[in-house]
Amino acid sequence: MNVLRFADLVNAGKVKGKRVFIRADLNVPMDAGGRIVEDTRIRASLPCIQQALDAGAAVLVTSHLGRPVEGEFKSKDSLLLVAQRMAELLGREIPLLTNWIDRAEVEVGQVVMLENCRLNLGEKSNDSTLARKMAALCDIFVHDAFGTAHRAEASTYGIAQYAPIACAGPLLAAEMDAIHKVLANPKRPLVAIVAGSKVSTKLTILQSLAKNVDQLIVGGGIANTFMLAAGLPIGKSLAEPSVVAEAQAVIETMRARGAGVPIPMDVVTAKRFSIDAHATVKAASAVMEDDLILDIGPETAAQLARQIMAAGTIVWNGPVGVFEFDAFSRGTETVANAVANSQAFSIAGGGDTLAAIAKYGIENSIDYISTGGGAFLEVLERKTLPAFEILSRRAAEGHTA
Repeated sequence: MNVLRFADLVNAGKVKGKRVFIRADLNVPMDAGGRIVEDTRIRASLPCIQQALDAGAAVLVTSHLGRPVEGEFKSKDSLLLVAQRMAELLGREIPLLTNWIDRAEVEVGQVVMLENCRLNLGEKSNDSTLARKMAALCDIFVHDAFGTAHRAEASTYGIAQYAPIACAGPLLAAEMDAIHKVLANPKRPLVAIVAGSKVSTKLTILQSLAKNVDQLIVGGGIANTFMLAAGLPIGKSLAEPSVVAEAQAVIETMRARGAGVPIPMDVVTAKRFSIDAHATVKAASAVMEDDLILDIGPETAAQLARQIMAAGTIVWNGPVGVFEFDAFSRGTETVANAVANSQAFSIAGGGDTLAAIAKYGIENSIDYISTGGGAFLEVLERKTLPAFEILSRRAAEGHTA
């Protein structure tokens, strides 16, 4: 996809003295006390900011945080702690500006944080007046928030329409390159791991992948629904009987291509959903009416690991069991280690997937870790994301200087 990259502008010497507006994804998890639990997204945003500073720009950064009500400020929605953490990481002061839409003061060589953009009236509806005001604050707009690339909002799409120059930041560009590598010409076999609680929320991606991948590994509640489709008992496990026909269609699509959807041979069950529940390994055909399936069994995990290890390309979205509970984490751990140890090109995305990667300490063994959840899935479905569409259109218009 042809888009202007921020690095192109830097290399051409077109950033010095300019006001650069960076839309980052700083939506970090916070605990009940309002403290930052994990700062990966803040760290991921730093290269773009540092690149702008090194090029002699005045830098404005904003992001969403949580799901605030537009126009109703609450302290829990503030980016203050994010700004403080970013300041620590960059070793410089980063003021937080509120009510910044009509005016945002920033000097060359300075970084300022603009308060939670989703507090602005008209943000989610991509209000053109709001977007034009944002665009007026800068000379260059840099979209570096892949996690929001599937949303056409004022700070992600509208500003890109009206800013003098609109481009992709290094994080967004890297996401585009990594996913293109997977979709355009993947090394075979191509193995996709798609897990989660509901088939319905990931049905379109399952249907899309079924037309292209060589193995489609399903896990979690999705696997339970596929077990139903295969005629296996699942007890009182989480599943969606209403979409069994769709699951069967995915299986048939794969089978017609000589590919497969591995159905669990054994599972780990419990009588209740609890961290201290007793775990029982049993054959998939032996699940009782009062059983909850909370993980794949060791035989199934070993089989999946062999398939993953033989892959040429791996796409991973979602843990295959309740990995947060140690008794039901072995399946996800086995899959995670197989992905990490495989010689395949691997790309992983989604919040729960990132948590699993962190838990098993395999960050450095995954070729590309996507910061996006919904955006990651939509690109895998071969959808054109709004961010890519507008940046591509601006590039085609020739707005590069």
